[in-house]
Amino acid sequence: MAHRHHTIDYIELPVDDVATAKKFYGDAFGWAFTDYGPDYAGIQHPTEAGEEVGGLNRREIGARGDGPFVLLFSSDLDATVAAVTAAGGAVTEGPYEFPGGRRFHFTDPSGNTLGAWAEK
Repeated sequence: MAHRHHTIDYIELPVDDVATAKKFYGDAFGWAFTDYGPDYAGIQHPTEAGEEVGGLNRREIGARGDGPFVLLFSSDLDATVAAVTAAGGAVTEGPYEFPGGRRFHFTDPSGNTLGAWAEK
């Protein structure tokens, strides 16, 4: 699957229970998952083997109000960090390494939290 610079590339849905969410989305929409432990499952791309389009991320019990977490793809993560901060955003986490590459989280001027990632 080709990733495009600065486009929406991945969405994480906050869930109370990953197993329950997997059952719901699997039954309702036929989604398949890649398990990364009890707190996270990747949502498999419907036609591209080995690719993911999003994830189910367990939130703390009782936490509400967190919406989906949108990830943008970046072909140059360090330049994207600089662009976000220059435009008035605030980096809230990272950049850090994860199994697929590197990513960071940021808030926009309205307080929305997003992230950007780059392949290894």
